[in-house]
Amino acid sequence: MKTIKLDATDRKILELLQKNSNITNALLAKEIGLSPAPTLERVNKLEAAGIIKSYHAVVDGSLVGLGVSTFVMASLKGHNKDNIEKFISAIQKIEEVVECHHITGAGDFILRIVCADIAAYQQLMLEKVSNIDVVDGLQSMVILSTFKDSKVYPIPNA
Repeated sequence: MKTIKLDATDRKILELLQKNSNITNALLAKEIGLSPAPTLERVNKLEAAGIIKSYHAVVDGSLVGLGVSTFVMASLKGHNKDNIEKFISAIQKIEEVVECHHITGAGDFILRIVCADIAAYQQLMLEKVSNIDVVDGLQSMVILSTFKDSKVYPIPNA
């Protein structure tokens, strides 16, 4: 994947939008020192280039009934393309799996899973995740506390 060159203005736009994607174009323009039209043009270019992928509301899971969050390391029965594709396809259908990363090391994938409570988590693991044909082993790690959960990427200087 090719890195896209960003100037200081692009980096400032990304910094501000990551902190508050609801910022108005007028306020964004004021913050970066441009008029609204070129600011909007720059944002559109960042979107078109795929640098800005989407805009989301960050939800507090505990306030909407998702009291348990875990990481699960999954190991597959074989490290071949077919097994990887089967696993990814199955995981895509489980809405409680909010992240899935292909990793190196002891496991093949790390998942972040959110559930209402431990009973719901246990049911999900027994009925869905552990029943994926290509899964060889699972290791669960319950998140007790979170001290940093930043969605802001530190954009490097050119």
